[in-house]
Amino acid sequence: MAGKIRIGIVGHGNLGRGVEAAITKNPDMSVAGIFTRRPPQSLAPRVPGTPVFAMDDLAAHAGNIDVLVLCGGSKEDLPRQSPELAQNFNIVDSFDTHARIPEHFAAVDAPARANNKTALISAGWDPGMFSLNRVFGEALLPDGATYTFWGDGLSQGHSDAVRRLPGVANAVQYTRPIKDAVDRVRSGDRPDLTTREKHVRDCFVVLEAGADAEAVREAIVTMPHYFDAYDTSVTFISAEELARDHARMMHGGFVIRSGNTSETERQVIEYSLKLDSNPEFTASVLVAYARAVHRLNAKGQFGALTVFDVPPGLLSPKSPEALRAELL
Repeated sequence: MAGKIRIGIVGHGNLGRGVEAAITKNPDMSVAGIFTRRPPQSLAPRVPGTPVFAMDDLAAHAGNIDVLVLCGGSKEDLPRQSPELAQNFNIVDSFDTHARIPEHFAAVDAPARANNKTALISAGWDPGMFSLNRVFGEALLPDGATYTFWGDGLSQGHSDAVRRLPGVANAVQYTRPIKDAVDRVRSGDRPDLTTREKHVRDCFVVLEAGADAEAVREAIVTMPHYFDAYDTSVTFISAEELARDHARMMHGGFVIRSGNTSETERQVIEYSLKLDSNPEFTASVLVAYARAVHRLNAKGQFGALTVFDVPPGLLSPKSPEALRAELL
């Protein structure tokens, strides 16, 4: 255990369990503790013997944690938890409400900077890996257009947003790219596509007893930043159907940059992901960035950061010498 990066996991839902799985693949890390709002004795960690604590006890463990990985939802948990915990811990979060990232960054930056902590926000695959590839595409092909498509797959953040609505007992949401739009972009064209022309969103919802189905449907399709700009379908199903047909958490997508390097030469860059488990892959990204946060804090880089601010080599457990010899 000596010398390992000590990771604290805040929350033990799908993402928290994914962080546990990711740490088993990273020998330079260990789980210092899982922190939960549920009764600690009710949790079954992936690795037997992993300590589990109540969220209220988190501050008492500050000296035993190098980086906290926050595994709550972006709608309600992270806007509150990230600024609060950045006062006393180095943190990584997966805040994914794109329109609110600037305000979330500002809210986290002030307490982290004031307390010499390093806080990386909005890590994952989008925002995160896709964000980096959008930057690469624009920098390499300045005369061009960038397109991001998500799916076909289950979105954790959007599913969580639906589950938190009054009258909803459980729910999942799928994002699906519109094939015609994808084909046009891959051909090298630069179509001017609206949000509604690129994706549809499908929600499958289990209602609480006595809930007003039409009120729930209206709350979903008009939800700002999540569904209001899309053609969104809402299908009400039973808890049994949800468990039987919607347990998999597959996802993916692609970033495409189409551009010209001269009057006659057209170039297309595409980065894609195909994921069996959205939460496990997202967790793997969070864990890699936790390593970078630990290193940056040791170098005295404090305050909030995003993936744009982190040198790629800091994500790897390998030394700079090994990276140059093996991967460059």
